[in-house]
Amino acid sequence: MDSFNPFFVKNNTFIQPAYFIISGFIGLPNMKYYYVFLFFVFIISVLANVAVMAVICLDHNLRAPKYVAVFNLAFVDLLGSCALVPKVLDIFLFNHYYVPYNDCLAFLFFCYICLSMQALNLVALCYDRLMAIMFPLHYHVKVTHKIMFSMLTFFWLFVITCVLIAIGLLTRLSFCKNVLACNDNFPNFVISQLLPFLFLWMPLIIIFSSYICIGYTLAQVVAAQERVKALRTCTAHLSLVVIYFFPILITFTMGSGIHPNARIINLSLTSVFPPMLNPIIYVLQTQEIRLSIKRILKGRNKGLGQRYASN
Repeated sequence: MDSFNPFFVKNNTFIQPAYFIISGFIGLPNMKYYYVFLFFVFIISVLANVAVMAVICLDHNLRAPKYVAVFNLAFVDLLGSCALVPKVLDIFLFNHYYVPYNDCLAFLFFCYICLSMQALNLVALCYDRLMAIMFPLHYHVKVTHKIMFSMLTFFWLFVITCVLIAIGLLTRLSFCKNVLACNDNFPNFVISQLLPFLFLWMPLIIIFSSYICIGYTLAQVVAAQERVKALRTCTAHLSLVVIYFFPILITFTMGSGIHPNARIINLSLTSVFPPMLNPIIYVLQTQEIRLSIKRILKGRNKGLGQRYASN
């Protein structure tokens, strides 16, 4: 990202760019096909997440507290896809490389909100699995709608507050005819180290610790069939955890060792693939949702059949 020098807004010694020039892939031909691919992934993601949200709203059998978190995850995935992909396509597919300063901050705000909430949603779903396996007799006491709503509301407020602080600290930076700040950027450095810990490493540590507890609990179960049955209820969540965290950890761990083109591809796929795969995984691996879809489709076909019979 490079700022465009002739159009800086100066206020005494405070310099703020009017817009940034966003640079994409370096030296790779025919990259428009990649952006077309992202567009199709975006369409599938939107349709799949809208479908999951609609099924949860329409079927009164899906009123368990965990489906509050599933609905919230689908909403975050939908919001993230709509915030990221259309803007990326507009910039690189239609060559609108000049992004106004305020638009860039708004873009960062929504992207970081959605990426952070995806991780915290996985924590909420992990809490559901932890209580279901460790305290099966007290599950309906420990996992209630009130607890789930309170947890997700706290996550939303916490994430929005932290990202607003980070964006606010960006607005206090004075740029010296490039993308480097020429005033004190220590608070920005602190927040840049703190946010990945809060929204990447901390959720991963919590999830990893929870599955250690789950594994220990299942090890105490005598019947192997019961262990396998309990573990199968975690497969959907574990799949989402791997899909979300694995690519991001590779990028953050290798850092500058990754070629810029590889980093762009990795981060872009990390941003679009989990929102597309999350609803598909939950439909394929969650029996309640599969049965709900069958009931809805069966009811619709029955209604169409009665309509044609009456005619």
